[in-house]
Amino acid sequence: MRQTLTQIYDARVHAGSLRADPAQHAVLPLLEALRLWLEENATRKVGLFAGLFARPAMPPPGVYLWGGVGRGKSMLMDLFFQATEIAAKRRVHFHAFMQEVHRSMHMARKQGVEDALAPVAERILRDTRLLAFDEMQVTDITDAMIVGRLFEKLFAAGVVIVTTSNRPPEDLYKDGLNRAIFLPFIQMLRERLALHELESPTDYRQHRLQGTQVYFHPAGRAREQIAAIWEDLTGGAEGEPLCLPVNGREVELPRFASGVGRASFWELCAKPLGAADYLAIAQACRVLILEDIPQLSAANYNEAKRFVILIDALYEARVRLICSAADEPERLYLEGTGSFEFERTASRLREMQAADWGAP
Repeated sequence: MRQTLTQIYDARVHAGSLRADPAQHAVLPLLEALRLWLEENATRKVGLFAGLFARPAMPPPGVYLWGGVGRGKSMLMDLFFQATEIAAKRRVHFHAFMQEVHRSMHMARKQGVEDALAPVAERILRDTRLLAFDEMQVTDITDAMIVGRLFEKLFAAGVVIVTTSNRPPEDLYKDGLNRAIFLPFIQMLRERLALHELESPTDYRQHRLQGTQVYFHPAGRAREQIAAIWEDLTGGAEGEPLCLPVNGREVELPRFASGVGRASFWELCAKPLGAADYLAIAQACRVLILEDIPQLSAANYNEAKRFVILIDALYEARVRLICSAADEPERLYLEGTGSFEFERTASRLREMQAADWGAP
């Protein structure tokens, strides 16, 4: 017998894999209605030209689920996405999706296409009835200029959009350059999506980590513990690379899922990255798992310097850090140029191990 989302949620609560939350429970009927419509209309055509011969089945409003970090938004969207039995669906982090759009538009321009967005939209529409975006946020002027036109095409063709965000639509691209051009997009979201604030008082991501060891040394012995934390925080997701736009180029976080980033020290600190890059990573992640921090010295001074900048960015953004290292924070950088300055970094690493670190 087919279970509703509420029944699936309640079963997980009963099994102990979820903690009952009235705010989360209240969202389920909204998502269930959308799930039923999608499954009943799964074979209806969508596309930019679907309406030329037959009127496409226009869906009910999608969902814009917003609220504080760690409240369970991604978990609810995953529950809805996994339970919706249609083939033409895709779940993707909003940053990663916009980077794909930019790359596809670049290729279209190279082929001489006048409106580079049109073939990009048509390709999405050929394969997609449901688009589920995680963590919608717009901080880049080029994204702000494109996203309104793209969503207008998707909505017009009958694509259902469900998205999570840490902020209400009115706060997207807040104080951004030329924000006036972005305001019609905000109005479109309000008209085409059902807005729902998840007002849970509990930060479940923080709750999961309370009492959990988050700094491991030596690094080689911590692989299983780190893997278990990743699986718990992401629900067992594999994770995908996340490309972040920074000053006209891209910075890649090797693995990302449900607001959790994962990388090795060498992947983030052996590359010529700077403060802007690490700030972008800190803005994208609520938790960062950083593995294999080595012993630091004059021999790897540049890498150590970047590590200091990374920790500063994570600290200021209140990002929860889980890491494996060669030694305790105070013993990572004992001698050589920069060792004295590293004392502040060691202090921050120690402070970030506190059970309530990152809590509002």
